[in-house]
Amino acid sequence: MSKIILASASPRRGELLNRLGFDFTIVPSKIDEDRFQGLAPAEMVEKLAANKARKVASLVEDTVVIAADTVVVLDDEVLGKPADEKEACAMLNRLQGEKHAVYTGIALYRTDDDKLLLDHDRTDVYMSSMTEQEILSYVKTGEPMDKAGSYGIQGLGSIFVERIDGSYFTVMGLPVHKLALMLKEFDITVI
Repeated sequence: MSKIILASASPRRGELLNRLGFDFTIVPSKIDEDRFQGLAPAEMVEKLAANKARKVASLVEDTVVIAADTVVVLDDEVLGKPADEKEACAMLNRLQGEKHAVYTGIALYRTDDDKLLLDHDRTDVYMSSMTEQEILSYVKTGEPMDKAGSYGIQGLGSIFVERIDGSYFTVMGLPVHKLALMLKEFDITVI
């Protein structure tokens, strides 16, 4: 079987691959994400994931590279990771009491035949209302700072999520149901 590389520094994506029982190596991929601004969210996350996978794949052989990218979309505006605490508070103020969409794109790249698989998933998230103090206290924990939309559904941020329509794992950053189907195309099974 080919080696598996996760082209991401996200601890959440690594945790999900661990849960699935995969032996993998982490090789973070840094790409210029700005050049994909302005695309439709589904296209944006697929292209970002594809470029991350290709970049890491160019460095290795006999490997399947898994890459993903997640964005939060509110009122047709993409909310990425906050630059600072002030921006995190502003994002959470906008998200509170509203429905938004989370898109995660996923790319699998097999280096021995240069085969690339792409897909994405969307989940709608309904946030509760939050007080200014709750937002400030949450931001001060540091949890929002490395997450699109400034919250983590798997952590303290979960207390602000009323419900979701779609996959929890898409919001977490790796739609494992789609990943499993894509891996099957490379003859790699989870169980």
